Parts: sequence; C-alpha cells; structure tokens
Amino acid sequence: MKDPFNRSIDYLRISVTDRCNEKCLYCMPEGYKGWAQRSDHMSAEEILRTVRAAADLGFKKFRVTGGEPLLRKDIVEICRRIWEVPGVRTLGLSTNATFLAPLARDLKQAGVRSVNISLDAMDPAVYRRITGGGIESVFAGISAAFSAGFEVIKLNCVLIRNVNETEYLPLIRFAAEIGAPLRFIELMPLSRTDVLSEQNFLSIGELRRRLASHGEMRELPDYRPGNGPARYFSFEPSGARIGLIGALTAPHFCESCNKLRLTADGKLRPCLGRHGEIDLLGRLRTGEDPAAAIRMAIANKPEDHEFLQSYQPERPMTAIGG
Repeated sequence: MKDPFNRSIDYLRISVTDRCNEKCLYCMPEGYKGWAQRSDHMSAEEILRTVRAAADLGFKKFRVTGGEPLLRKDIVEICRRIWEVPGVRTLGLSTNATFLAPLARDLKQAGVRSVNISLDAMDPAVYRRITGGGIESVFAGISAAFSAGFEVIKLNCVLIRNVNETEYLPLIRFAAEIGAPLRFIELMPLSRTDVLSEQNFLSIGELRRRLASHGEMRELPDYRPGNGPARYFSFEPSGARIGLIGALTAPHFCESCNKLRLTADGKLRPCLGRHGEIDLLGRLRTGEDPAAAIRMAIANKPEDHEFLQSYQPERPMTAIGG
C-alpha cells in the first residue's frame, strides 16, 4: 500500500509489551509505570488478527519489539504464529538480549530470522550507567544468538555525548571480532525532551570525523542486512560493518520510510516522531476489521518527523515500541 507521499508501506513493528528490565536513559523515564494497566495490552490472538490483516494488505516485513519482548511468557508462541501467517516474508526481534540465551534456539525454530541487540557500551560501568543493568547476560545472549544460527544479528548503539562516546572504538572492535553489523543511532527525544541537548547529542557526522583518524570508512551502497534506514560502511582495516542512522541530521531521512508501529496497548502509530495514533485495539474488541485502521494509519502517515521542532514526547519510547 502507498501512503500520501507515494512510499510503499510494507513493514510493521509490533510492540508486545512496554515492560522492560532495564531503564535506558533514552527510552524509559524515571517512574514510568505504564504496564500497570495490563488489561489494555493486546493479547496474542489480537496481535495475530492484526498481523493477518496487515499481511492481506501487502505487509511483508514484521518485527517484534518492546519494551523488552522476551519478558512476555508467550513470546515464542507469538513469533511462531506470526511466522505461519501467509504473506509474512521476514520476522525480526529487537531485544536487550539479557534473556536471550535460554530462548535463542526456540525463537529461531519459531521463525525469527533476524535479531537486533542493544549494546550501548562495552565497559560494564558505562553500560550500567546507561541501562541500569549488567552486561554479562547481554554477552551470553549474543553468543547464544550466533549459536542458534539467526540469519542476521545486528548490534545497536545510541550515541550519547559525555556518556558513551569513548565506547565506539571498543564496540567496533567487538563487532568486527564476532562478524556482526554495528549501527550507531543518533539520540532522539523519546523519553523526555531534556534528553536531547548540546551536552549529550553526538551526531553521526561528528562520529565519522572522529573515526577518520582511526581508519577509512568505505561506503557499502549495496549492503542491506535488514529493513532499516542505516547507511552502511566498511571500517578499514578491521572490516567492521558500521551502519549510521542520523534521524536528526541526515538529509531526506524520512523519504524512504516504509513502516507503521503497533504499540503494546493497541495503537497504530504512523510516525515515531509525531503524536498521531489510531486506536486499533478498541476496534478489534468491538469486532471491527483491523484492516480499516491499518488503511487509516497509512493514509495519515506524515511526510517527516518533528524531532527538530521542539518535539515534546507525550509518552516514552518504551510505550511506543522500539
């Protein structure tokens, strides 16, 4: 299906919970308790009804997110049932990997083809400062992901000046060692407005200038290990594959956007960086066809985000979905 700007929309990111065992600076504000209203969250069957409707409309790419999706006890079953829906061609999972080690093989067998893992630092103290959690279980999850044989395993790092800006070289070395693409993502105002300031914003342009003194960045225009907006480079001489996601500074960032987001409480969100949402869950529970809400979300998809227009988040990233 096409949105008003002639973009083909075929990718649905599904948040199955807004709960998380970590409290990342850029995702969850202190004191957030949105998951207390659990009756407002979508059941597995409601998620599957939505996936079937989306697939019938031509959606091919699906990603399960949170919060931390592995906190749901039925996560493997949800993934298995999504993968069985006719028309689903790719199924991914975004996770902090702290619970991935015991679930990796079951998730792979259930149909998950790609895993995106948040890793904002290699130093345990820096990691704890950003997430509030311990890094050892993350490394165990990464190892288990490789052992399980997922087709694509990507690492994600959100750049935060004065917090993890000394970590990008150790992260690049680690990514090169394990053979995983590493994506650096510009900080976005998705927990509180004051998260984004001159004191903590580090652009991908500045990162590229810093990396130039350590090696050569050779663009890989044909390398596409997924469905996201990253531009990929090979960092020589290590050969690390680095993706750069400049949501705030990259020109024309939104012109190829192909996604909708489904929040854990059943709202379709056409754009991460705008407030508009469409109530899907209410329609599902009154017996309506979810396809109508999906069409409405596509018709209301804006041309671009509002992050640079003093955007004020009404609810945090953990409630929207990664």
